[in-house]
Amino acid sequence: MAGAGRATEWARHWTYAELPDLDLLRARYVRHTFPRHSHEGYVFGAVTGGVEEVGVPGGTIHATPGTVVMINPEVPHTARPGRPEGWAYDTLYPSAQVINGIAAEVTPLRGTVGFAETRVTDPHAARLITQVHRAAEEGNALAADSLLRVLVVRLLDRHGSPLPSVTPRAGGARDVERARAVLEGRMAAPPTLEALAAELGTSPFALLRAFKKEYGMPPHTWLTDARVRRARRLLDAGTAPAEAATAVGFTDQPHLNRHFTRIVGVPPGAYQRERGVYRRGRPASGGRRGSAGA
Repeated sequence: MAGAGRATEWARHWTYAELPDLDLLRARYVRHTFPRHSHEGYVFGAVTGGVEEVGVPGGTIHATPGTVVMINPEVPHTARPGRPEGWAYDTLYPSAQVINGIAAEVTPLRGTVGFAETRVTDPHAARLITQVHRAAEEGNALAADSLLRVLVVRLLDRHGSPLPSVTPRAGGARDVERARAVLEGRMAAPPTLEALAAELGTSPFALLRAFKKEYGMPPHTWLTDARVRRARRLLDAGTAPAEAATAVGFTDQPHLNRHFTRIVGVPPGAYQRERGVYRRGRPASGGRRGSAGA
């Protein structure tokens, strides 16, 4: 695809019913940037064209064809074009249950596993990610499941390790945990930073520093990410986007559309339609791609 306008962007974010606990994203982005956010599960991405610039706690990496990006659960990160022409990629989002289950079955790793490297050069693994997409799109459940397992075992064998156990929390971290609970419980009407700090018996700046240290983003950024996560669950359950927007605390549906598209990569309407169309693993009608800018 030539050019660098928004018209050249496309994205499809979907699930395949035969592979539960796995989301798939295939996209080409030119101007789209992902703000700092995190995922409950893992991210395995293979760039198929261009360059993706990924910001992680350890710095910035550049993903190119033949490389695989691996991000552990709850690790904050950003993504943006690494070149003016943008990037295209195939990405898998398996749940922690899927990855830890495979690890327990075929590797010596136990507990919650993780990946120490964010970017690795592994053309074969990158091809496997694309092949999982292709098999799922063709409705070939046996191939999609088999290829996914081969991919995960390869990555675990080469790069996997147990995630370190959580250390005892200091007072500031306990305040952060309480702050998170308050924000989750009052998502539709959250307190100000000052009111939240007063409720927890700390100062606004101390809470801001501790929260960012713990979660890699300030409370307001974390809350936007959490709202989008909850909106996804509501959309998965069949809630209309306008109702989901109100339920999670966005002013209206356009606000949900803007933040959802930035973080998930597709608008909420396209996201929800894919889950309906692909319930049985094959399209009912229409094309494969949903607009990333709609």
